[in-house]
Amino acid sequence: MLDHVQIIEERGQAKFAVIDFEEYLSIKALLSEPEKLEDYLDYLHMQEVKQTSSKRLTLAEVKQACDL
Repeated sequence: MLDHVQIIEERGQAKFAVIDFEEYLSIKALLSEPEKLEDYLDYLHMQEVKQTSSKRLTLAEVKQACDL
């Protein structure tokens, strides 16, 4: 999302961001439904964690850590 953004500056400061209309519609839909927004934020968090940690756990390790 927001792969193609045009920044318009005024006096050397970013003033506006122009995005593709389809991306705008996707963002608008995302922001209008709390459940979709929550899912998207969870997805972003998972991507961030993946980038910062290379350690992967097996399902058995996760179950053990969660006392399942």
